Amino acid sequence: MGVVVEVNRQYTLDLEAAPERVPQIRRIVAAHLRYWKLECLIQPVSLGVCELLTNVFRHAEGDKRCTLELRWTGRRLTAAVLDRDPRLPVLGGGEPLEARGRGLAMVASLSDSWGTHPTADGKVVWFTVRAEAPDAQGLVRRRPPRALPVAKRPPVAVAPLATLEPARL
Repeated sequence: MGVVVEVNRQYTLDLEAAPERVPQIRRIVAAHLRYWKLECLIQPVSLGVCELLTNVFRHAEGDKRCTLELRWTGRRLTAAVLDRDPRLPVLGGGEPLEARGRGLAMVASLSDSWGTHPTADGKVVWFTVRAEAPDAQGLVRRRPPRALPVAKRPPVAVAPLATLEPARL
């Protein structure tokens, strides 16, 4: 029988969503996932986070400041981006070769669940990726996402992530 390791790790970062920040944020996310021994999640989580930050830059009206939160419970990693625009995003039917309109569909396809909900001063968009408990060598392995098509994978409502004292860039 496998041992389930209970952890509760969080990282919060306040930033301004801008294209020139994406490589830096990608490195920060990768560094935290390595530190948490979640190397197998670096590619999907980094890609999902970058898509959510790009959406803030492209679609949020007014202030482009946002908060990135990562939370690992030992069974799943949740990445969330909170911004001040109250308009909730809609999963588009973007065609695979279109230059825009595929971001949330991509996030949905590389995650196990995703969703969005309003907050007191904007909204949060989040996704989760399941990870197995560490093995004998202390490595965490990613379980493949559910095999449901994107259209049949509805957003799941969860409570907002707790906000820790944010790191600042």
